[in-house]
Order: sequence, then C-alpha cells, then structure tokens
Amino acid sequence: MSETVSPPPKRSRRGLIIFAVVVLMLVALVVVHLMTRKKPVRENTAIVVTVAQATLGSMPVTLSELGTVTPIATVTVLPQLSGYLTEVGYHEGQEVQKGQFLAQIDPRQYQISKQQAEATLAKDRASLAQARADLERYTQLNERKSIAQQTFADQQFLVQQDEAAVKVDLANIAQFDLDLAYCRITAPIAGKVGLRLVDPGNYVTASSSTGIVVITTVKPTTVQFTVPQDSLASIVQRLATGAKLPVTAYSSDNSREIATGTLYAVSNQMATATGTVTLRATFANDDETLFPNEFVNVKLLVDTMQNAVLVPTAAVQSGAPGDFVYLVNPDSTVSVHKVKLGPSDGKNTVIVSGLAAGNQVVTDGMDRLNDGAKIQPAHPKSAAGPKAPAAASEAAPASSAAASPAPAASEAASS
Repeated sequence: MSETVSPPPKRSRRGLIIFAVVVLMLVALVVVHLMTRKKPVRENTAIVVTVAQATLGSMPVTLSELGTVTPIATVTVLPQLSGYLTEVGYHEGQEVQKGQFLAQIDPRQYQISKQQAEATLAKDRASLAQARADLERYTQLNERKSIAQQTFADQQFLVQQDEAAVKVDLANIAQFDLDLAYCRITAPIAGKVGLRLVDPGNYVTASSSTGIVVITTVKPTTVQFTVPQDSLASIVQRLATGAKLPVTAYSSDNSREIATGTLYAVSNQMATATGTVTLRATFANDDETLFPNEFVNVKLLVDTMQNAVLVPTAAVQSGAPGDFVYLVNPDSTVSVHKVKLGPSDGKNTVIVSGLAAGNQVVTDGMDRLNDGAKIQPAHPKSAAGPKAPAAASEAAPASSAAASPAPAASEAASS
C-alpha cells in the first residue's frame, strides 16, 4: 500500500515572511533613531579652531618678476688695421681701466710707411720753396713786362700744386701716426676682460669680427625685467613724483637676497605680443654678486599702503561666493563673510573691504566649518593679530589666498 505525501502547511511559509518583515522594520527603526540622535549632538558640539584678530598696519605693494643681469656696456675690441699680434698685455678675467694697454700689433710696416711719407714731404717742401722763389722773380719781371704772361701764370699754378702736394704729405704722415696708434690696442671702456680670443703670433685683420677680447662693465650693472601693462600706471605715477623705487634682486631659486638697487628707466614701448613693458634697475654691484646675463628674481617696491586692514593669509578662502573669511560672531558662531582682497606678502593679506580692525577670523580648522557653526577658539581673545611687515625690501610679491571648498555664503555687510 503506497503512502501519500502531503504538502507543507501554508502557515509556516507565511510566518517566515512576517518574521522577516518585522526584523527589517526593527532595523530601520534603529537606524533612524541613531541618525536622528547624532544630529543634535553635532549641532551642539563646539568646533575647536584657531582665530586671529584683524589689525591695522602697513603693507608694501610689490611686483615680483624674472629679470636678467644686463651690463651697462659690453665692447668687443676689434683690430683697426691688419698685422701680426706680437703682445697681449692683460690676464683673462682681469679688471682694466679705460685706456689701459691690451695688445700690440707689429708696427714696423707702418713705421716704414711713415718714414717714406716724411721723405716725400721733405722733397715736396723743397719743390715748393723753389717754386715760390721762381714766382717771386717772375713777379718782378712781369711788372717790367719782361716775361710772357703765360709763363708767369704757369709759375703761379706750379706753386699751388706744390702747396697741395705738401698738404697731401702731411695728411699721409698723420694717417701713419694714427696707424701706429692703432697698433697699440687699448681698452675703450673700464670693465672686466673675458677669455682671450686671439693669441700672440696670429695675423689679425681689420675685417675680423671675432675681436681681440670682450670687455664688460660689471660695476655698476643693471637688471632688466618686464611688468604687466596693468601695473605700469602706478609705476609711472610714482616716478613722476620723483620717487626712487627700490628694486631687490634674489637668487634664481628665491632663497637669498643678492643685491638692492633702484629703478631708473622704463621702456618707451609696450610689447604687443605679451602686453608687458621693459624696465631697468641699476645696482652698484661693488661685490660683483650680479653676474652678466644671470637670471634673477626681482621685487619692485611700487608703494606702501598705510593703515591697511591686515589678516593672516591663512584666514582667506576662495570658493563659490568668491573670496571670503569665517567671521567670528559674538555668540561664538561663524559666518561666511565676503571680502575684497588687496596685496599680500605671503604671511598677511590686505582686506580692502569687508572687515574692520578688531574683527576676529578663523585661521585654522576651516575644513570642519559651515555657515553658522558653533566654535570654541583655541586661544580665545588672545590670538596675536598679524604683525605689520618689517622692512619694505623684505616683502614678497602679492600672492593669492589658498582655495578651499566653500559653503553657501551669507552676504555680510562690510564693517
């Protein structure tokens, strides 16, 4: 007799479904409870931040550019006549004065030519003396009508020819004197000589483009750099008042100050391709720290702002609302406060509008803040405000504030 298998009861399956639904509902309730419980805790917890007070101080307005050391004068000493170089009178890298002996070209051929010219001069002077004596005699005969008029006129012309020949001889002698002077090559300017380009024994020519040596003026020297056209107006205005704008040169890696000088020239044309204008500053360079054609970083002090509102640069943020700071309110909350920035020296930044001296701003911990967040200053009311920059020559160029994610800004009125 076969057994009949009955299907499982429907109640068991229904019970499992109900149980699963109940468990899911309990889990959802727990999650909702935990989430709703954390929110008030977070809102009520004060975030510890560092604050600083906006102060009044001075701020140098500087321009930072890349410059090139450009000597005041660089001269390639060329031979002015041809001949063998017999002597060199300088050491490579030596400083020379204007007119100092540099090299000698064999003068013998020019000395011989001068002697020949002097002999010709003596001969022509003798001929001139004879012609003048004959003219004086012919003059007396002409007065007595004892000589043909044509003979008298020819003698007058002969005297004039001999006088011209003497002048030519004198000019030739002067030319050979000049050639002999050119045989002795001297420094046309004061400066430092470079490496020797021609050794003694070589034949040099007046058409040579290589030259004997190159002399460069190193004391004083200049630095040439360019500035944007937008900055030109303020520079020209300052120069028009007679102001001496200081220029500081730094090493190529900006790690050390090399020299200080003064702006003295502005180009008369704008570079249309780059929208910049070329400026030149002069440096005494007594210690020769500025080397010709060296690349340097240049900082030009255009002006100094007085009684400017200063905040630490770390307090300035950039985001959707633009440039802003977290302003500390009297109730220990913060608000996103839009500001207009001025120059910066890296450590401090000028606030042109949006803050007043005495306002407190957050300088550290901004990544955890939002508009209206409650804070607890790490150093309440005792945070040292930004110090005014020291010497103008130590100021760095204006720089932008660091960017960070910005919350929705609440428009705050300028203090």
